[in-house]
Amino acid sequence: MGSFSPIHLLVLAVVAILLLGGGRFSNLMGDVAKGVKNFKKGMAEHDDDVPAKPAPRIEAQKAAEPAFDRDGERVRDDR
Repeated sequence: MGSFSPIHLLVLAVVAILLLGGGRFSNLMGDVAKGVKNFKKGMAEHDDDVPAKPAPRIEAQKAAEPAFDRDGERVRDDR
C-alpha cells in the first residue's frame, strides 16, 4: 500500500487521456519532447562555444640562496 504498480499507472494514464482528450494529450507530450530536444541542443551548443582553456599554472619561485654556509661564514652580503 502506498506504492504505485504498473496497473495503477496505466489506469491513471487512461483517465488523463479521457479527461484531456487524445489530441490535447498528444500535443502536450509533443511539446514536452520538443522542450527536451531544445534543451539538449542548447547544452551541446554551449559546450561548443566555450573553448577549453588550460588551467592557469602557478609559477614557482626560485629557492632563496643561503646567507651563510655550513661553517657560519657569510656567503652573500645583503647590506
